[in-house]
Amino acid sequence: MSPELLLTLDREAPEPLRSQLERQLRDAIRSGRLGVGERLPSSRALAKELGLSRGLVQDCYGQLQAEGYLSADVGSATRVAARAGAGGSHADTAAGLEAWRDAAARRGDREDRLEVDFASGVPDLGSFPRADWAWAIREACRAAPNAALNYGDPRGSQELREVLAGYLRRVRAAEASPDRIVVCTGFAQGLNLVLRALNRSGVSLVAFEDPGYSVTVSNAAARAGISAVPVPVDESGVDVTALSASGARAVVLTPAHQWPTGVVLSPQRRLQLAEWAAGCDGTVIEDDYDAEFRYDRDPVGALQGLAPDRVAAIGTVSKSLAPALRLGWVACPPRLAHLVVEEKALHDRGSPVIDQLALATLMQSGRFDRHLRRMRASYARRRAVLVDALAAHAPEVSLTGLAAGFHAVAHLPGDVSEQTVIEAARGRSVGLYGMSEQRADRSALPGQLVLGFGNLSERAIESGIAAVGDLLRG
Repeated sequence: MSPELLLTLDREAPEPLRSQLERQLRDAIRSGRLGVGERLPSSRALAKELGLSRGLVQDCYGQLQAEGYLSADVGSATRVAARAGAGGSHADTAAGLEAWRDAAARRGDREDRLEVDFASGVPDLGSFPRADWAWAIREACRAAPNAALNYGDPRGSQELREVLAGYLRRVRAAEASPDRIVVCTGFAQGLNLVLRALNRSGVSLVAFEDPGYSVTVSNAAARAGISAVPVPVDESGVDVTALSASGARAVVLTPAHQWPTGVVLSPQRRLQLAEWAAGCDGTVIEDDYDAEFRYDRDPVGALQGLAPDRVAAIGTVSKSLAPALRLGWVACPPRLAHLVVEEKALHDRGSPVIDQLALATLMQSGRFDRHLRRMRASYARRRAVLVDALAAHAPEVSLTGLAAGFHAVAHLPGDVSEQTVIEAARGRSVGLYGMSEQRADRSALPGQLVLGFGNLSERAIESGIAAVGDLLRG
């Protein structure tokens, strides 16, 4: 049934009926009376209710869709677009964003909505392979034996663990065994499991990269009864000398594409880390962050492949597919495997099996690799747009961390305040985020921005940078 929508047309007014209809729909969307994702009446139903021709209503919907207010796929309902006004003329330039901002200010929500959001760590949610995932779910349900639906091994599905072991050996040069892989609900749970296992084995201090996961690691460590300490990161990765001096016997690292600086852990540092771990009976907790998406550098294998007896490697599909799947894994070193399994059994008895079987099916079919290739090319195009946009609108700003992933670090000129830029950009409905949020001491110097481009279209990247280019220049 088509939803109802209150609209009034004045047939005595000089303004054409189509113009009245377009204006009222725009106003309804701008004011929030029609919310994002809300379904509109069909053109046939609205035409009948208003006494108009269906062609006039279709033309109106088509115009608003071209302007970015509405979205409609073939065979589906017309809805208010996710970024109403961002898809067309209202987002093509900084002037378009200015117009959107003025409308937002009139609504009183100027500070609450962002037209372009450079949030990091978020993949292209719209490119999740829905059809492939639905197919994999159907195949998993069809093929799963009855026994698979019972309470199972806390390590997870044997089928998925075998597929993951093969994938990690093939793609990440890891030394992975199905018996030592524990399926979890993502990085956060994997980290919690490993830290609790380390605490039971006598570890009382864990280090983390600075800048890096300061809040995440500190909170997880506290819950596990472990203290946490930052160690600095430079252009070669984590400072192993500082790590040795810290007294920590465990460290959380993102060696393939360091979060958030984007540097790659150098071969020399990798060897130093292996020596450090062997010398102090230490453990490296490796987050294989953004490893799937590399552009202009050679592949970098997982650190786990260099020292499998000292590294607990955590991987997820949060970046490769979508965070909502809540699927990840820990490739455990032999001495910790039984403790991690026990912690998993105590925590939740196991992750959802049907989803595990679906992921195994997706990976075995080749559709997972195909999706990664498609997204790698898509992110590379967006990266290029970001580089070009900054070169055009803020040439004084340099970018680093672009060799992999879908975020980059923008280095602000020395006289430009990170926080001032962020606040001013938000006033222009553009979300920017500072490196200070990732530093242990929250220092805003040097001024840097972490620019995520994974969940932004090429057009949004260009328009967003155009809108704030003068702020970045200082």
